Amino acid sequence: MGKKGYLAIMLHAHLPFVRHPEYDRFLEEDWLYEAITETYIPLIEGFEELSEEGVNFKLTMSCTPPLMEMLTDELLQNRYLRHLDMLIELSEKEVIRTKLDPAFNKTARMYLRKFRKTRDIFLKYNKNIVSAFAKFHYAGNLELITCSATHGFFPLMVHKESKNAQLRQAQRSYRRHVGSNPRGIWLAECGYYPGDDELLKNNDMRFFFTDAHGVLYADPRPKNGVFAPIMCESNVAAFGRDVESSKSVWSSVEGYPGDYNYREFYRDVGFDLDFDYLEPYLHGGGLRTNLGIKYYRITGEGTHKEPYDEDVANARAEEHAGNFMFNREKQVESLAAMMDRPPIIVSPYDAELYGHWWYEGPVFLKHVLRKVALHSETLELTTPYEYLQNHNVNQVCTPSLSTWGDKGYCEVWLNGTNDYIYRHLHKAQERMIELSNRFENAQGLQERALNQMARELYLAQSSDWAFIMTTDTMVPYAIKRTKDHIMRFNRIYDMVVNNNIDSAYLYDVESKDNIFRDTCDFRDFQSKHL
Repeated sequence: MGKKGYLAIMLHAHLPFVRHPEYDRFLEEDWLYEAITETYIPLIEGFEELSEEGVNFKLTMSCTPPLMEMLTDELLQNRYLRHLDMLIELSEKEVIRTKLDPAFNKTARMYLRKFRKTRDIFLKYNKNIVSAFAKFHYAGNLELITCSATHGFFPLMVHKESKNAQLRQAQRSYRRHVGSNPRGIWLAECGYYPGDDELLKNNDMRFFFTDAHGVLYADPRPKNGVFAPIMCESNVAAFGRDVESSKSVWSSVEGYPGDYNYREFYRDVGFDLDFDYLEPYLHGGGLRTNLGIKYYRITGEGTHKEPYDEDVANARAEEHAGNFMFNREKQVESLAAMMDRPPIIVSPYDAELYGHWWYEGPVFLKHVLRKVALHSETLELTTPYEYLQNHNVNQVCTPSLSTWGDKGYCEVWLNGTNDYIYRHLHKAQERMIELSNRFENAQGLQERALNQMARELYLAQSSDWAFIMTTDTMVPYAIKRTKDHIMRFNRIYDMVVNNNIDSAYLYDVESKDNIFRDTCDFRDFQSKHL
């Protein structure tokens, strides 16, 4: 008897492009180092374990172009190794410091073991963990997809040429790092605007995702809700997010991550221990930051915290994985009785939730994949592309404008904290389109300048800056990044228009903002590509 339905887990791996060669250490570069240590390498370790066991696991993961560019950048690779060696040195000291406290000492030894293992895996892949994800992609376990070039937010990007350029650059970046074309895309912030699927079709994308209401409010209303893909008139498929399965992991109140046995995120040695002891591992200027060594479990809602126990936490992660599978099985059994095809439950998450925010998340995910693949008589793991191969006739609908941010539309990225940036972004788009049409045959210094203009615009378009302004975290950095890229863009624009390019200035900016160093082509903004 065949399975009754499918489970498609989707991880969205993204970080904004942060690279500052002009400094020896830079605080915001830690975003990348934390994600590698706590999310990406633990995921790879889990994939390797399942593969060695012969488990035929399936899941989908986007690795955005900025993230791929950073993960393959030699400067950042070497800085990450330095960062990791620093954590290993600190954890060695912690094993000594906690030797008289068995509970803390056990956790200190856990960190030392994990940091050393992380280093081994990092070096196993020659510091390039994109190659690890690509390995599982070609093995058929991981459907690796792309995103807009710099996580540009399409619903507020008014020029189709600019959206199309983001897609063309994303394709080229993916080919450079993975060696083939992506078959699907995660639209930044799950943001869909009606008609954007035509651009996806023109760039050979076969599927994308929306939040639940993007499909539920489609025109006409889909008869299977979010439990089957809908086909846009462009013949590109849209998969809607399942709310129930997402909430059980997303919610820190109702979901698994709030379990009192899991590691407490907000108690870190970077703030708990003596400053003089920590100073060699902190950024300059006396700035305390999270170092990733945390000794407490959530315990309860109050301030009192009990010591963390890895064994107990991992056992709870396995229990929660079993509960997750059970609930999805009951979902599928109920849905299958009402549908003319096996339902698909699409469960997308930010990848960084697994490991960074929810420390035990990679263990949970590994158990889910193993349990469903080996033990479920109801569920089958799949990917959107694989599902479309088996079920290629679907209802034709036009998805609704939607995002997965607060309230479900664009308010997170367009509100009183950040609305002023869009007049500048829209003007820069107009100027980029103007010059790309005008100087198609540019060569030499002029071509370099135009390519750098494209890089500056791409970097300014990152949805992360507007998001940070809304959430009121690291706001000065987000504002500075937006202003810097727009100002550099405009300065180079004036140089090109006036045929007076300052080569020294251009070289300096190229060395700092070197995203898509070998693949950027300003001609992607030409109107003829539409």
